[in-house]
Amino acid sequence: MNGHCKRMQVLFSGTVQGVGFRFTVERLARRFSVTGFVRNLDDGCVEVLAEGEETKLIEFLTAIRESGMKDYIRDVEAHWAKAENCFNRFSISY
Repeated sequence: MNGHCKRMQVLFSGTVQGVGFRFTVERLARRFSVTGFVRNLDDGCVEVLAEGEETKLIEFLTAIRESGMKDYIRDVEAHWAKAENCFNRFSISY
């Protein structure tokens, strides 16, 4: 990875649990060569924590927002940071 590697934390709210959201995100992550995880939160939101090239992360986020899950998403809150390179793949966290 190069110097443009970033970390993106995204919180999705709406009807995003129990609808296949995490599985969709995991499948999309493979297309964009990003690492990290997706998990349900106790408040009903879904968190995506991903690392990779900034352009790939933006494409990944756009793909999630435009996927078959788009009607379930009410709000998206993204936070950016420097990558910590602590993931070797993208997975669903339970």
